[in-house]
Formats: sequence, C-alpha cells, structure tokens
Amino acid sequence: VIVESPTKSKTIQKFIGNEFSVLSSFGHVRDLPKSKLGIDIENNFEAQYVIPPKARKALSALKNELKKSSDVILATDEDREGEAIAFHLKEALDLKDYQRIVFHEITKEAINEALKNPRKLDMHLVYSQFGRRILDRLVGYKLSPLLWKKIARGLSAGRVQSAAVRLI
Repeated sequence: VIVESPTKSKTIQKFIGNEFSVLSSFGHVRDLPKSKLGIDIENNFEAQYVIPPKARKALSALKNELKKSSDVILATDEDREGEAIAFHLKEALDLKDYQRIVFHEITKEAINEALKNPRKLDMHLVYSQFGRRILDRLVGYKLSPLLWKKIARGLSAGRVQSAAVRLI
C-alpha cells in the first residue's frame, strides 16, 4: 500500500497489521523541471515531467519493495493532487497491475472499507491537476522574472490559476 505521507503510513500500518506493507511516496514523485518551462507549447501543451532529486530515494525504496510484492495498492488522497500522485506513481514505477483505494478518514473501519472497494484512477482529476500545474507554470514562469525586476529578486508568482482563470 502506497500513501503520500510517512506519518499516515505508520498509522495505517497499525490498522491493517502485517498483511500489508504500507509505504510512503513522500509526496509527488514527478514534476515539471525547475530549470526550464517544461511545457511544449507547440505540441498541444505537453508536459515534460521529470523525477526531482528529492523523490529519487523514495522511488528507489518503493521499487525495491515492489520486488517482494504481488499486489500494489495506491492509497493517496482523493483530491486532484492525490490522484495525480497516484498516476505519477503508476508511471514512475511502471505499474501495469495495481489497485486504487481512497478513504476520507484514517480509521480502521474506513481503511478496511476502502480495501474492499478498490476503483480505477479518476483521470478527470488527474487531468484537472495537470491543467492547474501547466497553467501555474505558463503564467508563473513568465511572470516571476518580471517580479524580480520590479519588486524583489527571488519572488515567485506561485499558484496563479485562480487569477488567470478570472482574467480569461
């Protein structure tokens, strides 16, 4: 079972015992590159995802554990970020056969109920997160250098999708 947070993995491990091994991805395992735009504007805004250095150790540990497992369960959060993390785990770990579970509270009952009711990845949520991330990058990456010139070096335009959507 792969979750986002190491704290969550320890708690869930207590609930489900030794039947499963609960591991953490420590958040996102793929992202747009920091040093360039990472979006091919000429090719339908295709994102060029990379594995950030901070995710390499976690991915390596997950790959080692996968060698010992017959089943993989992606149990990241149910929001668009969690769904995208599950998708990126599937891609980075080259998972062909996996299950996806979600739960709304970290209780023994909720975890056991989720394990009984796996579902597929919700690609609508994944694409929603991709769109948000690409919009942030397109606007923020171009806007940040302007902020450095006019206000202060090192500022970031950050998450801009709400303002950008209002403008559009």
